[in-house]
Amino acid sequence: MIERVRMDEIADVTKLAGFEFTKYMEYIPDGEIITVRALNLKNGSLVLDDVRRIERSVSDSLTRSKLYVNDIVLSYTGTIGETAQITENNRYHLAPNVAKIAPDISKINPQYLFLYIRSDEFKQQMLNHAHGSTQMTVPMKVIRELTVPICERSTQDKIASILVSIDRKIENNKRINDNLQQQAQAIYASMFITNADPAWTQGHLSDLITVKYGKDHKKLADGVYPVFGSGGIMRYVERPLYTGESVLIPRKGTLNNVMYVNEPFWSVDTMFYTEMKVPNVAKFVFHFVKAKDLASMNAGSAVPSMTTDILNALELAIPPAERLAEFESVVAPMYQAMQANSREAAKLAELRDTLLPRLMSGEIDVSDIQI
Repeated sequence: MIERVRMDEIADVTKLAGFEFTKYMEYIPDGEIITVRALNLKNGSLVLDDVRRIERSVSDSLTRSKLYVNDIVLSYTGTIGETAQITENNRYHLAPNVAKIAPDISKINPQYLFLYIRSDEFKQQMLNHAHGSTQMTVPMKVIRELTVPICERSTQDKIASILVSIDRKIENNKRINDNLQQQAQAIYASMFITNADPAWTQGHLSDLITVKYGKDHKKLADGVYPVFGSGGIMRYVERPLYTGESVLIPRKGTLNNVMYVNEPFWSVDTMFYTEMKVPNVAKFVFHFVKAKDLASMNAGSAVPSMTTDILNALELAIPPAERLAEFESVVAPMYQAMQANSREAAKLAELRDTLLPRLMSGEIDVSDIQI
């Protein structure tokens, strides 16, 4: 039997007030504790490419907003509904604009609750109550009153076990891809930095690529072509903006999130895409740009921004065609494997999200599923 209960009946929902954060916390580069901000939440996971740290003593002085195993973090301002679940103690602390949902494990399976909070249904509940003139926000009171479908604990446990097993497969694919990309970066460094030939022609990034502006996607119908923003794939649309091999570079926001794409795609208006001017150069350009600290080249005031002039002026030694072809032949199989892993992960995520409402509603009997 399924019943719906309020969030505050099964979990403690809290936030760190902005004034409290400003008063008691200072970011320090070598701090032991990572503060979890909205930009660190993506597709149900923590993304730690850009982190701010604080002293452990500061975190310990703010016990209510410390994060523990099973706690769920949820963005409620700006990009609403991004979430992740904490899997380690004594490493993370809540930042402003992110809610902490601490499940009462005597009343609900924490993984079951996280799976629901990550679902489209729950996100739509949040969006239905969002308001604001300049930035959309969902009040804490509303989050506490949002409802969660609850079934028997044994059924919760089975649902969580089934879907978490899919998540583990997705995460394993991600780890493999991260490792392959690190290997490719090491090969790039060996071939083009450590063993670079001083006789190579000195030039600029503009000698190798043309930087193009992305476009607004909101009027496009849904389809099969991925739309890339600075955080990754945002949606799928009816037609591509570009069909060639490309390197995507954020124009605004998180500037260091450079991406390589080798499929037809659409790029949003806050994301540059690139066209290659010479053969076998896309992966070389990706590793060259990715190794740069683009955030330190910020041209914006309020919002971090990148310009075509800054990118075009980046200086580099231009390897000969045969060296680029050699690099391509070495790393291309790695990229093919990464692409296959990503496609498999996308299918697994689709399966998980399709199963979730059917399992929770009882449409699919969990006792019939073997894992």
